Amino acid sequence: MKINFSITPARLLPKIHRLWELSAQKIHDLDAHYDEKKGSPVFTVRGKYTARGWTEWTQGFQYGAAILQFDATGEKRFLEIGRHNTVAKMAPHVSHFGVHDHGFNNVSTYGNLRRFATTEWERNFYELALKLSGAVQARRWTPTQNGGYLYSFNGPHSLFIDTIRSLRSLAVAHKLGHVLMEENDRRISLLERLKQHAVTTAKYSVYYGESRDAYDIRGRTTHEVIFNVNDGNFRCPNSQQGYSPFSTWTRGLAWAMLGFAEQLEFMQAIGDKEIVPVLLKAAQATCDFYIANTPTDGIPYWDTGAPLLHKLGDYLDRPAEPFNDFEPVDSSAAAIGAQGLLRLGRYLKNKKYWQAGLTVLDTLLGEPYLSTGAKHQGLILHSIYHRPNGWDYIPAGRKIPCGESSMWGDYHAREVALYVQRIAKNKPYYTFFS
Repeated sequence: MKINFSITPARLLPKIHRLWELSAQKIHDLDAHYDEKKGSPVFTVRGKYTARGWTEWTQGFQYGAAILQFDATGEKRFLEIGRHNTVAKMAPHVSHFGVHDHGFNNVSTYGNLRRFATTEWERNFYELALKLSGAVQARRWTPTQNGGYLYSFNGPHSLFIDTIRSLRSLAVAHKLGHVLMEENDRRISLLERLKQHAVTTAKYSVYYGESRDAYDIRGRTTHEVIFNVNDGNFRCPNSQQGYSPFSTWTRGLAWAMLGFAEQLEFMQAIGDKEIVPVLLKAAQATCDFYIANTPTDGIPYWDTGAPLLHKLGDYLDRPAEPFNDFEPVDSSAAAIGAQGLLRLGRYLKNKKYWQAGLTVLDTLLGEPYLSTGAKHQGLILHSIYHRPNGWDYIPAGRKIPCGESSMWGDYHAREVALYVQRIAKNKPYYTFFS
């Protein structure tokens, strides 16, 4: 990508304010018209949010978006939307033993609401949910030869790169003084499980150009890692949503960029330096790979090894083309990755990463990515969910998915906009654990 070194947070404020104006209308539209009997909204089809059964991992983004809207604008009706729906509908996610997504669902709702609690009892309610969520998440544990990991919904053999960002649930619960209680009252440190998972992910899900295999390119990631649950040994890379185990699914890359950068901030906040070198190595490698393998405007294609990318010619030497005929872009990866670049840039006081993050955000905040149509419920266009399964909508007359939005893409666009807005206005620094 081509980094714009002249952009500043202050210069982005008019675009950010425009995003919040559009976001308000879309949150109200979804709250008023979505049929929740269908399940949690996942992505749009013809501009309307619809469900897609796999696991329930997106409802927290739906209600969390309203809380972010309140945080950014001060409009209390959005706080009420977020608060009411969290209290009424999010409890099953707190006790959901079947998923690795607690940091997505519960930190995005109960965690965001905790900042705005007005009474001790209200704060206690949110904190109890966050404590339990962290413990439930930590219970999904597979030991390895030298540590362990929180296993994905695929089963105990499966480590997903997504979970590095969902570690937020363990971090918050630990910070609130909680532990996981096992048989015979054995106390399990949530911080230790967080650290072991982060180290395992950094070791097996991220490549460093150290001749691990024939496709070992520094900074690339694999979506899934398979372990032998009988002896804890690593077996092979795999991919559920990417093109192959030996190419890089860019949303997985973005989860790593942001997850490692946030954990660096968390470790700094609690004064724990033990795994910082591991986190930093992974964060820098993934962010460097993103910069090197993304078109000039900062919006990546859905997978760096997608089979028809070669038909686009020198696609890295020009802006991404969401309306091409061969391979889709994924704006949701950009929304997630932008925040990872910004946080790592601030942590290191590194202008390259910081300005790269602002460059990506600047692109997302304009057309053709910002959804300006009143009839479209999505906020950020050209998001991809599951290309291998063919779940994404292909408009009439087109050959590839384009023009649609996702809950996670919209949420993370709002979150990175709030992050930059706070910096531009000299407000308190935004973290998931603040």
